Formats: sequence, structure tokens, C-alpha cells
Amino acid sequence: MKIRFKQPSVLPGFGLTFGFTLFYLGLIVLLPLAALFWTSAGMGWSDFYSTVSSPRVVAAYRLSFGAAAVAACVNAVFGFIVAWSLVRYSFPGRRIVDAMVDLPFALPTAVSGIALTTIYSRNGWIGRLLEPLGIQAAFSPLGVTIALTFIGLPFVVRTLQPAFEDLDAETEEAAASLGASRWQTLRRVILPAVLPSLLTGFALAFARALGEYGSVVFISGNMPMRTEIAPLLIVSRLEQYDTVGATAIAAVMLTISFVILLAINLIQWRASKQSRIA
Repeated sequence: MKIRFKQPSVLPGFGLTFGFTLFYLGLIVLLPLAALFWTSAGMGWSDFYSTVSSPRVVAAYRLSFGAAAVAACVNAVFGFIVAWSLVRYSFPGRRIVDAMVDLPFALPTAVSGIALTTIYSRNGWIGRLLEPLGIQAAFSPLGVTIALTFIGLPFVVRTLQPAFEDLDAETEEAAASLGASRWQTLRRVILPAVLPSLLTGFALAFARALGEYGSVVFISGNMPMRTEIAPLLIVSRLEQYDTVGATAIAAVMLTISFVILLAINLIQWRASKQSRIA
């Protein structure tokens, strides 16, 4: 009779670990969110609707979600290229470029906003080149999108790098030997393998952009109905001691963000399932 001994786990038992996880999650995440919805629910439905549906608030929502979506799409494309270059090619200064990807993580958001405003203003290095073309980068929705793109790029790159490292180069060589073009290899071999990671990076960049404040507050100009983002509007309401109005705006933003991220996660789950089947 062969006796098998159960290998001890590094962490405590499932019950204790799961209980601590739920307690920590409830204390750090669920309790503040519940307090947010509880505070906004105390203002009544009519006041709540009039607050979150005012033209100024709707314009802030439109800019926040629109700029975040555009920035996440831009980061998905160029983050794919950057991650591919860092993994598949060796070139002088590769380590420096790899370190610079994490620069938005290291910089305080206010410093990023000041630097971007300086560069893209009318007298800035890039702004003076765009001015003759009739393009105003700073103090415009374009400036908001630029700032959100800057802070979201590392999420896509760092999510895709492990996927590219696990992708065997022999599969690309096999596709080429079978007569596949570069576009066919990219579309049928590379993209299906890294699509779950790409969607994860897109979701992280999108979520990060939605809550961004420091890097946008300077370059946007904070003009109501034009360049005012929802986080800035929430801070403005708090400075006016309108806590209930601020929580109402935040509750709507949180609900829409949750629905969008849930849809992205469902798409990611389906893509991951299809890649495993293939």
C-alpha cells in the first residue's frame, strides 16, 4: 500500500486565506464603493438625474470616455509595435528604451502634465510646429488625448511583452515556409496568440485613463463644455462642498466604467477560449 503525503502549502488553508481575501477586498474596495452609492442615493431620484444629466456633466463624460477610448486604441497599436521591437530585435539603446517605457509610472502625474503642456503649447517644441498647420494641441481635447496616451502606454507594453516572449518564432517561420505573407502571419498566427494580452492591456490603459487627473489638469485648460474632464468636475464639486453632487457624478462614471470593462473582459475571455481551442 502506497501512502501519499499531502505537500504542505506555503499559504494557510483555503478557508483562512479566502476569508482574509474577502475581508481585505471588502475593506479596501467594496466599502468605499458602497459608501459612494449610499451617499448619492440620499439626494433623491429627481435631484440625482438633474445633477448627472446637466449639459456640463454630459460634456465632461463625453470627453472623458471618448478621450480614454481613443488613447487606449492608440496605445494598443503603438504598444504592440513597441513591445514587439523590444522582444524580437536587438538594437543599440534597447535597455534605455525599455526603461523609458516605465517613465509614466515613475513621474508624478502633475510633473507629466506640466511637461506635456510645455512641449505642446504654442511656444513649445512640438506646439510651434503644429501651430502653422492650424492644430492646437494644448488646451484642447487633443491635449487631453495626448496626456491619456502618455500615461497608458506602459500598461499595453508590459502586458504584451510576456506574450511575445512565450510566442515561438518557429511558428512564424513555419507560416512563411507554407507561403503565408507577412500580413497573413500577423493576422492568423501572431494576433490570435496575443489577443487576450492585448485586450488586457487595452482595458488597463482605458481604466487608467478614465481616472486620470494630474497629467490632464494642466494641458486641458479646464474649460467647461470643452476641455473639462469628469474627474476635474468631481474635484470642483468637492471644492464647492457639494459632496452629494460629486458622489452622484462619480457613481455614474463608476457604473459606466464597470459595464465597459465587463464587456472587455467577456471579449477577452472568449478570445482566450478560442486561442486554447485552436
